[in-house]
Amino acid sequence: MRDNAAPMKSFTLLLLTSLPLMGIAAGTPPNPLPGTALLTVSGDLSTQMVAGIDRFLMREIEHSTVGRPKLWHRDFTSIEAYEKSVTPNREHFRKAIGAVDPRLPVEALAFVSSTALPAHVAETDRFTVMAVRWPVFEGVFGEGLWLQPKGTVLARIVAIPDADQTPEMLAGLAPGLPAEAQFARRLAENGCEVIVPVLIDRSDAWSGNEKLKRFTNQPHREWIYRQAYEMGRHLIGYEVQKVQAAVDWFVKQQSGDSQGIGVIGYGEGGLIAFYAAALDPRIQATVVSGYFDARERVWEEPIYRNVFGLLREFGDAEIASLIAPRRLLIEHGESPKIEGPPRPRPGRGGAAPGSWQTPEFNSVDQEVVRATDLVRPLTNHIRLLHGNEGMTLGPAGDAALTGLLSALGRSPKAWRTAGAAPDDLRGARFDSGERQKQQVEQLVEHTQRMVRRSEQGRDETFWKPIRATSAEQWSTVTPARQSNLWDEVIGRFPSATEPARPRSRQAYDREKWTGYDVVLDVWPEVMAWGVLLLPKDLKPGERRPVVVCQHGLEGVPADTLEEDPKSSAYGPYKAFAARLAERGFIVFAPHNPYRGQDKFRVLQRKANTLSKSLFSVILAQHDRILDWLGEQPFVDPQRIGFYGLSYGGKTAMRVPSLLHRYCLSICSADFNEWVTKCATTESGYSYLYTIEHDMYEFNLGPTFNYAEMAALIAPRPFMVERGHGDGVAPDEWVAHEYARVRRFYDKLGLGDRTQIEFFNGPHTINGVGTFKFLHQHLNWPESK
Repeated sequence: MRDNAAPMKSFTLLLLTSLPLMGIAAGTPPNPLPGTALLTVSGDLSTQMVAGIDRFLMREIEHSTVGRPKLWHRDFTSIEAYEKSVTPNREHFRKAIGAVDPRLPVEALAFVSSTALPAHVAETDRFTVMAVRWPVFEGVFGEGLWLQPKGTVLARIVAIPDADQTPEMLAGLAPGLPAEAQFARRLAENGCEVIVPVLIDRSDAWSGNEKLKRFTNQPHREWIYRQAYEMGRHLIGYEVQKVQAAVDWFVKQQSGDSQGIGVIGYGEGGLIAFYAAALDPRIQATVVSGYFDARERVWEEPIYRNVFGLLREFGDAEIASLIAPRRLLIEHGESPKIEGPPRPRPGRGGAAPGSWQTPEFNSVDQEVVRATDLVRPLTNHIRLLHGNEGMTLGPAGDAALTGLLSALGRSPKAWRTAGAAPDDLRGARFDSGERQKQQVEQLVEHTQRMVRRSEQGRDETFWKPIRATSAEQWSTVTPARQSNLWDEVIGRFPSATEPARPRSRQAYDREKWTGYDVVLDVWPEVMAWGVLLLPKDLKPGERRPVVVCQHGLEGVPADTLEEDPKSSAYGPYKAFAARLAERGFIVFAPHNPYRGQDKFRVLQRKANTLSKSLFSVILAQHDRILDWLGEQPFVDPQRIGFYGLSYGGKTAMRVPSLLHRYCLSICSADFNEWVTKCATTESGYSYLYTIEHDMYEFNLGPTFNYAEMAALIAPRPFMVERGHGDGVAPDEWVAHEYARVRRFYDKLGLGDRTQIEFFNGPHTINGVGTFKFLHQHLNWPESK
């Protein structure tokens, strides 16, 4: 490191002359590298790294509220000034929840009927019920029930059930809720026109592909979330826009003396009502029941609530401030208890963990107080409803319903109690499950169209604007594209803040090389760790090229060194780090923290709340490693290459594309049509059918695939290593995506700097063409 450069140089001669004699003698402490302190930590360094990153992320989450005020510039001089001042934040929120697709106009509600099922669902002396749908996007409709009061319309309300409730339950047409909880029916009985939309539920019946015979236990909400997230969309945004489309129709019905428009939701419906009101100023009053809380532990909730960057700018208090000065009523109600996804069973697995239960009253109360403080000049904007000593109410009890109408200025003369329950005229012929299936399939197809069109979109935004015809021209225009990938998709943490304090100990003594564990500090409690391999024929004063050899999923640096062909670790890696050291390269085998199954996947969830990802951490670790390697007297800092297998191949695409000090990159056993692999429902290769919920990167699909990342590596050399039997993806995906890379290098006049090697083999290092590539482009001669 920079603060250790002088002592490192003073020990150069000692190090280089003593290397051939070094060994690990029994009973003596391991030898550290000169210029480093002795590494004395014991235990599993991998586990310690993951735990340290976890503590770092938890501190960042806890401190997120402190950083939010600088992102807001509220102006309380007038209502108009306030609305204008929070408009940028509202737009950030709209993008974060993926509510960005233009909606279709809603000229009318369409009745849902057939020769078997009437649209006229029910009728009482107070209201009628019709089955309706309304357009949202191409091929996507909101659907549910329309409750029309008999007589003058007092107010217009979108009443949103929890995800596992049907509109029929809220209207009193189906069992499941007591009369006092049927808030759509109760509003209609008291003169409100009500639309009750269907939400995507938490069952897993259609989370899969019948044609492929591939299914998962992902709730429908997660099944759609995964696909949409990669495309910069979100199930939350889809459902918010279904509500907004219903509001579009309500607005068309208003007369000169316009009736108020409100939303009310419970559980997941409470989330959708809350978010819809934050985005849509036409919603004049809102009730949120069984959802509002502090969100600093949102990473524990079901994954379909994962919003990229939420806590960086928004807690529930900040979202509430987007509703001000319109009225917001928070009902501290008993939340739907979510214990996790449907249970795994044969043929169905892969869902992400996540749970939810009723928040503690004190937590809810404190968040309401925080929301009130944020907009204190705008009085009476938010009200918390609760029972004695913080007991729960509702859901959607009398106080919430009368409060909603009062906030709209439309209180009935006398609140009417529930009348006789209506009968569903469709009877047993109606199947709400079939309607749910159609709603799921519409959103899946809408998202899959975006997946299929994403390559065309990247052509328009990334490739067509390129005018560069040389390496020099391209180098001048890449920084903006790199910033987009790093800041908007992967997420960028500040560079290392801690002194590196390099520590090391000798860990290996082989015939041709000596290996050292090396640990460097990055941030408080976050370290970079790897194994440095130094060839024993290194001469005093000589500077050699370095190959950074990156392990894959659930691996450790030692896996890249394993020399026993009978070992399971040897299989995919073929001891490629050791083989390269034997060829005279200096090798550094770093540890990346994708180890520990759901432990590291939780890191991704936590980082996402801050608009970051696991690679935000990995990039900072590699930046520190490059600092240290570049300052070693035996390293040529202009010749540090990267070679990664599998998840290390993912690293080979993301890290060298952003860290220029890697002078080349080799992606082994991973390169493919990455966006398709993550988001398509039409292939068994897709991550949609696996446990890897950590793979999804918000809005990657419209912005970057592997060809675009490789373009950011250019003009530096880039290579793909691919076994025909590799189960990551089919050869056709790999060849298609690589063809775009080759074309770009050729157009820059750099065709000799990129290549792909196909070989007969599985998911493994081949080490033939790639080794030649390293010798050629790192300018290190092959031994005869």
